[in-house]
Amino acid sequence: RMVIVTPSTYGTDNRCMLDGLARSRGQARGVAVLDQSITDAELQALHKAGVRGIRFNLSYGGADLADLEPLAARVDELGWNVQVVAPGNQLVELESRLQRLPARLVIDHLGHVPQPEGVNSQAFAIVTRLLDGGRTWVKLSGPYIRSRSGPPDYADVGAVARELVRRHPERLLWGSDWPHPTVATGNKPDDGRIFDLLADWAPDEQVRNAILRDNPVSLYGF
Repeated sequence: RMVIVTPSTYGTDNRCMLDGLARSRGQARGVAVLDQSITDAELQALHKAGVRGIRFNLSYGGADLADLEPLAARVDELGWNVQVVAPGNQLVELESRLQRLPARLVIDHLGHVPQPEGVNSQAFAIVTRLLDGGRTWVKLSGPYIRSRSGPPDYADVGAVARELVRRHPERLLWGSDWPHPTVATGNKPDDGRIFDLLADWAPDEQVRNAILRDNPVSLYGF
């Protein structure tokens, strides 16, 4: 099973993601990018196709923050979640809005917690407060994005991941971030090595099973 996310490059064109859902024959769920022009009938069609969330990418532009609350309210009626990718400093500005969202929240890419501050940063404190609220999940993905220490271990980001695992393993997800759209061709990270890092972040097999299987099965409605 898998979750397919519409990349920000495509804007609100979800055809590639929907094609993947159709080819999966029920083994995938989707995360779409939408705006307020979406009709109720179109939302129902996306739900039938397997979409279970929407994504706001505030790191690379293209997302209209004015759509956040109205769309969250609409998709919450379908049981979907709202996935947000934002720089850690923007999470500081958004915390109160995110706390009040009617839909369940997914924070992408380990919250883009800045380095070298890491677990001592204000952004990390916000991520943990959101997790404490019981309606937020964090995706363990893209460790290379904020790392200063770099490959192969991304040790600085690994410290953030391990602390998240210690605090709230029941609301963590793993993501590959393939095909790594923020990294130039020829400099892509080693996918196998990044996946292997999870064994270091979550050494307990039961916890890894929750992150890789149980948590996404529950959140995305498999």
